[in-house]
Amino acid sequence: MPGRHITDHQMRLYMKYRQTDSPPVAAAKASFSTSTAYRIEKDRRLPSQKERTRGRRRPDPLANVFETEIVPMLKAAPGLRPVAIFEEMLRRHTELGAGIRRTLERRIRAWRAINGEEREVIFRQTHEPGQLGLSDFTDVGELGVTIAGAPLDHRLYHFRLAYCGFEHAHVVLGGESFVALAEGLQNALWSLGGTPREHRTDSLSAAFCNLDRNARDDLTSRYEELCAHYGMRPSRNNRGIAHENGSIESSHGHLKRAIADALLLRGTADFDDLAAYRGFIDEIVSRRNVRNARRIDSERAALQDLPDRRTSDYEEVIVHVTSSGGFTLRKVFYTVPSRLIGHRLRVRLYDDHLDVFIGGTHLLTLPRGRPHPNGKHDQVVDYRHVIHSLRGKPMALLNLVYRDRLFPREAYRRAFDSLRKRLPDKKACRIMVDLLALAHERGCEAQLADQLAADLDAGRLPDLNRLRVHFAPDLAQVPNVVVHLAPLASYECLIGAAEIGGAA
Repeated sequence: MPGRHITDHQMRLYMKYRQTDSPPVAAAKASFSTSTAYRIEKDRRLPSQKERTRGRRRPDPLANVFETEIVPMLKAAPGLRPVAIFEEMLRRHTELGAGIRRTLERRIRAWRAINGEEREVIFRQTHEPGQLGLSDFTDVGELGVTIAGAPLDHRLYHFRLAYCGFEHAHVVLGGESFVALAEGLQNALWSLGGTPREHRTDSLSAAFCNLDRNARDDLTSRYEELCAHYGMRPSRNNRGIAHENGSIESSHGHLKRAIADALLLRGTADFDDLAAYRGFIDEIVSRRNVRNARRIDSERAALQDLPDRRTSDYEEVIVHVTSSGGFTLRKVFYTVPSRLIGHRLRVRLYDDHLDVFIGGTHLLTLPRGRPHPNGKHDQVVDYRHVIHSLRGKPMALLNLVYRDRLFPREAYRRAFDSLRKRLPDKKACRIMVDLLALAHERGCEAQLADQLAADLDAGRLPDLNRLRVHFAPDLAQVPNVVVHLAPLASYECLIGAAEIGGAA
């Protein structure tokens, strides 16, 4: 079509120059070819006046169903996905092919832009220094972290300042809870060296969902008291609206990607112990904070001062020690020294351990256990607590409820399995109990495990007599201590004769 490749503006310029110049000269001044100029001479309409709207190249496959069937579905259920409508149309009209999917999606998108419901608007916020700190938990199971070869079921507590981007992360072994929040938040604030004026969390639904009304109210008051101790105003975003916590939600992904990259560079996701993994996380977060050091330092000047001390980051529970030599707390059975049977103990429940008190006296610290994902109870057992009683009743080991938890290392479990396969149950139980007693009395748990593993790998059963001799104290290295008692008269000389007479 003449004039297809020129604009209305070029056409007007040409007509202006054409009043004084020839077609070739006017065309050159208007920046198009001479041949185009001669075509224009035959038809002086503007290009926009010559354009025709292109019609459809093929019949509309949705002509008979969009207004009559699809639009009523969109009005009745505004949240219906296009793919669901597509599948329903194929079910109703078998003559429609799978190739209509993109056409249908574009048609629905265009219809919703004109006739759809109003959508929620996100209002970007300006953050002031020292104003807002945010806390949240994030699952990191996809990282595949293991401790000494065992998978670590954990998540991260994540704290962030909205203005400068200061971050702190804390490994949480259980789920979302007040204890984990209190410990992680206080660690973050003391690491930061100040407190913001407002602390925001999400609804903490995982911490509240299994609690009754009184427990939820108690947890809420404890959280408010925690914030009050640090002079922070507590706030929560609306349930189910994650973008209101966006200053930390978006940072979760960045942090987890940084951890994943660091694990790849490290070459393994296995750590010797939990402390090594926590140090690894701290190092990654510290490197991220270094990048924002200037903004962090500027916001520190606007933070509130820390209080004189931390507040409690534990939950206190009273438990009763039963005749089984332990107590049950949160679906986990814990053993304690048998002398505590019948006593009521005060337990401070932390995220990863328990501190056990009788009155105001601290007795011991126990690792915290968690029930199985299916709700089945678990046990945290220290064989030293029960070995003296087990020696008097070795057959109790055979069907002991927490037998597998009793063995301190894998070599002991392997030894008991081998003993049961090749010896009568009574003798196998007796030897196994004596081996545990030997480990306790001689303080050689790790060394004895190595000896047991070597015997089992060689196809031999443990030789109890040989092991007793091997781990017996060396008499040549035992010092001969001679105690000389001082005569009583020497004490009288220290007191003085005059005082002795006065006392008489």
